[in-house]
Amino acid sequence: MHTWHIGLTGGIGSGKSTVSQMFQQFGACVIDADAISRATTAAGGAAIDAIRHQFGDSFITPDQALDRSAMRDLAFRHPDARKQLEAIIHPLVLQQVRQQAQAAIASGTRVIVYDIPLLTESGHWRQRLQQVVVVDCDTETQIARVMQRNQLERPAVEGIIASQATRTQRRQIADAVLCNGAGISLAALQAQTRALARRFGLIIDAKGNPA
Repeated sequence: MHTWHIGLTGGIGSGKSTVSQMFQQFGACVIDADAISRATTAAGGAAIDAIRHQFGDSFITPDQALDRSAMRDLAFRHPDARKQLEAIIHPLVLQQVRQQAQAAIASGTRVIVYDIPLLTESGHWRQRLQQVVVVDCDTETQIARVMQRNQLERPAVEGIIASQATRTQRRQIADAVLCNGAGISLAALQAQTRALARRFGLIIDAKGNPA
């Protein structure tokens, strides 16, 4: 049986996590690369020893997790620090992603959706995927959602958005775009996602044909 390998991405506040959940409800296996990444830098995570060796004890919290605040400050002052951190984390994430994907394929999964926030910025993901789905959203709606959800001030949200790929850059790598900006209801987003799920063979009739 053919297994689809689908990349899912979108800017902060775009609704990517909502779409990810919808794909899961339609029967896809969702592999959350960001969650795996966070786990590697959590207390006792697989990246902690290498981070301590590279950056020193001052970047490790008392409970043996990455001190994210200290790392953000360092990365702001020294952009190469982020690249050094990514060089530690990315191989660990890829290893976990491969293991989860292999287990999904072995279980007969028809579609694997890789939830990757920075897919557009990454140089190594695109060649691993057969299709890229982008959740697109206008900037003002992104800002409003993130301010409400994360209790952040507007300048902080604008800074996060500015650090990510632009809407144009994301759309340029997209094989499919799901619109989730102002005026798009949850039902409308679900209808768009259902259409893609049907294309990938997740929704089939009794004869095994796309429903």
